[in-house]
Amino acid sequence: MESFILCRAVLIFLMLPCVQCAETQPQSAVFLPEFTLSSRGSFMQDATEDQFLTYRYDDQASRMTRSDEDRDIGWDAWGPWSDCSRTCGGGASYSLRRCLNGESCDGKNIRYRTCSNTDCPAESGDFRAQQCSAHNDIKYQGVTYEWVPAPYDSSAPCVLQCQAKGRSLTVELAPKVLDGTRCQADAFNMCINGMCQEVGCDRQMASGAKEDNCGICGGDASTCRLVRGQVLPYLTPEQSHKTVLEVPMGSRFLRLSAKGPDVISIEAISLDGRNEETSLMSTGSYVIGNTSLDFQRGTERQTLRTHGPLNADYFIKMKYGGPKDTVVQFLFYQPIRYQWRETEFFPCSVTCGGGYQLNSAECTDIRSNQTLPEHLCSSYPENTKPTPKLKECNMDPCKEGDEFKEVMPYDHFQPLPRWEQGPWIQCSVSCSGGWQDCSVLCVEEDSHGQFSQVEEWKCTHSPRPVTRQICNSFPCPQWVAMEWSQCTVTCGRGLRYRVILCIDHRGQHIGGCEASLKPQVKEDCLVPIACPKPREYTPVEAKVPWLKQAQELEEHHTATEDPT
Repeated sequence: MESFILCRAVLIFLMLPCVQCAETQPQSAVFLPEFTLSSRGSFMQDATEDQFLTYRYDDQASRMTRSDEDRDIGWDAWGPWSDCSRTCGGGASYSLRRCLNGESCDGKNIRYRTCSNTDCPAESGDFRAQQCSAHNDIKYQGVTYEWVPAPYDSSAPCVLQCQAKGRSLTVELAPKVLDGTRCQADAFNMCINGMCQEVGCDRQMASGAKEDNCGICGGDASTCRLVRGQVLPYLTPEQSHKTVLEVPMGSRFLRLSAKGPDVISIEAISLDGRNEETSLMSTGSYVIGNTSLDFQRGTERQTLRTHGPLNADYFIKMKYGGPKDTVVQFLFYQPIRYQWRETEFFPCSVTCGGGYQLNSAECTDIRSNQTLPEHLCSSYPENTKPTPKLKECNMDPCKEGDEFKEVMPYDHFQPLPRWEQGPWIQCSVSCSGGWQDCSVLCVEEDSHGQFSQVEEWKCTHSPRPVTRQICNSFPCPQWVAMEWSQCTVTCGRGLRYRVILCIDHRGQHIGGCEASLKPQVKEDCLVPIACPKPREYTPVEAKVPWLKQAQELEEHHTATEDPT
């Protein structure tokens, strides 16, 4: 873990940004020898409204080192770079120069670059979280708190704002974070002298380099896959908790939303077996399994998000919070666990006189860094085995008098024979894991570029490809039920409906689900409200008393032919 001392008071440095100091050797602001302060210094204002000191100190030796360009605009040469503000994880270094023309020169007298860009050990934790926790032993308004980083504030990304763990109290503990602190957890941009500076994924300032969704700088998103879906836990007081989602280590851009009363809990298990479980009860930033995440809790919805990558396996659980069902929706990018990695080049085919050597690719488990059978990598459609690279080697002529060259294992002046793998036949099943076979031949290219089959021993310099592999190992599509609609009536018995989707392993709506397993689309529902008694619409002539009287009149006054 990096060591540093947080300044407790507000110090004004006329020239330098905040310089990190080692605990064992505290330092004040350090100025390089050729930039010794003089009483003739003057202040200038740069575009960022920061004040820097310019110099008129007359140093003939340093004038001899300035470039022609610097001489033209009145600046001395740039000084050496300072020590890095961090020992790992990305820090900042600065260089200074001075104005020689007796006036304020155009431009800045300080420049920055990134340094110490190797990742810190996972156990060192988040750099901003370290700065917050350094205040744990200092009383705030008479009370000590355990401080964690406050949620990201776009208006003040480089202010050390910390939140009391488990409370809504948020406090500005320092006007600036230390140089090299990320402006926000999900970007490479870093704070330098209290200003957020753009940094690309190549750790270079203003390079514009971007990561793909898998975390590969300049990558093509082929080393991970999108996982998304929806879960309904259906918790009860008797079954008060349930694991609803497993997110493997290395996953990125985790987004989870829960609508309902149930409480989100995360169990994190690291590769070395360490286990911790945290219930997310209040809004704030959390560090779980050495991974920072933001959590927002509203009146009806909870939202969890982290840029990642996760440094532990996450088991996301829901705990019973009330009779109403909770709907959980999630999205994240999961790394493909088995990936191809190129090997070093094999020994040269000859010891002198010009030969060839090639490399290969091995199937590697990115969790354990172990080499595995190739069919595990080939089972992922996204995985494409790199083409072996070939290069010349030992091009120095053989010594005079040598009547032969030592051949390793044979001597050719054209590309080495190689294994040629035929096309894979169709997989035996469409999902849930099957088998497929292919043919393998050893072929050699002649001087005319024509390929012919040769003895297999000529290809023994590289591993023989497998002829059978597992295929379509992803789960079969499954039915996913959405929420029920409202009842079709406002009282008594009616019907309610829901949408049933067939979701594949990529979270996409497709066909192919087993029809006999499809959940019901509609069901009876009962609204516990008595329906009003219907009004009577029978004509008065049809009622019994009126009908009876009409019949009697018909019987006694039948018309006859006799006069009356």
